[in-house]
Amino acid sequence: MKIGTALKKLSGRLRTIWYSDTAPSVLNPLRLILSFLSLFYRSAVSLKNMMYDFGIIRQSKLPCKVISIGNVTVGGTGKTPTVIALAKSLKEKGYRPAVLSRGYGGMAKAAVNVVSDGSRILMTQVDAGDEPLLIARAAKGIPVLTGPERIRTGRFAIENLKANVLILDDAFQHRRIFRDVDIVILNREQPFGNGFLLPRGPLREPTAALKRAHFVIWRDSVRDGRYPKYQEQGVGWFLPVLSVYLQPKDIISADKGDVYPLEFVKGKKVCAFAGIASPEAFRRTIESLGWTVTSFIDFPDHYRYDEADILYIQKTYTDSSSDIIVTTEKDGIRLTDFPAFLKNVFFLRVEMEMLPSREEFEELIFERLK
Repeated sequence: MKIGTALKKLSGRLRTIWYSDTAPSVLNPLRLILSFLSLFYRSAVSLKNMMYDFGIIRQSKLPCKVISIGNVTVGGTGKTPTVIALAKSLKEKGYRPAVLSRGYGGMAKAAVNVVSDGSRILMTQVDAGDEPLLIARAAKGIPVLTGPERIRTGRFAIENLKANVLILDDAFQHRRIFRDVDIVILNREQPFGNGFLLPRGPLREPTAALKRAHFVIWRDSVRDGRYPKYQEQGVGWFLPVLSVYLQPKDIISADKGDVYPLEFVKGKKVCAFAGIASPEAFRRTIESLGWTVTSFIDFPDHYRYDEADILYIQKTYTDSSSDIIVTTEKDGIRLTDFPAFLKNVFFLRVEMEMLPSREEFEELIFERLK
């Protein structure tokens, strides 16, 4: 069996368990095994958090302001678009931000990897990872660094790139660095999945960890006027809470970069695919635009496409009599090795809209930075 196919099946099976399976573990051997493993995971997480809470492990404070953006579950909650929006806002206000990432999926192994120095993009997707490269392309003029130790990459950004505020991408569980602002993003629908910790559920740590956060942001798939629904979820009463959703902006041709309005797709049959943490959210987004989705293919997050995958997508496109192939910008970064295929592909570009307003979001953040 092809490795990619096996990963896809495993990913789909786990997501089914995480977001729809709350039955007792004893009824199924797989759930029983996952529950058993979750006990060890919970013990390790609880021990680590206790050591930080009681000061046994001390946080390191860098000589500048630090903002962390993260979540309490595995999977996509819109962290990357939020990082991009926040980095741009900080730059507009006169700050000199830099973004620090672990560089998941990237091949670079140095202690400090400069994806962008703020002037030039210096690394490829293979070395940097898809998300850091996406941030570097979208947040022009802002340094982006990866490395296993964010203390080291943070010091490098301060000393060599003159950063005076650091944005930690996906760092809520990375408690080694003291942060001035801790932001957690939750999906409005099923924010905690089935409520279990990994690997029985999607939670990285118990929901009580939200007490460490300074702000909670609820992420919506579409703007539906239900803000603020967080009161119904029973989360957020002790925190300032905002809401965001990914606003589709336009589409761009993958090969030439030509920009088209969203109306360009109306009346066309769409073959769509995505290898992101929540492919179903991407499908809901494009369907909310009124597009006719004739086929949809989901792949695991950070999936590395090969020739067989490209042939499968093209066959699906032909068999479904579609007029256009659409995927995400993040997927596009992993498709650069297939220039012939990209002639038929368009990327949907999105931007993060803050509710009640971007101004209120910025006011909360900047006030805390002061």
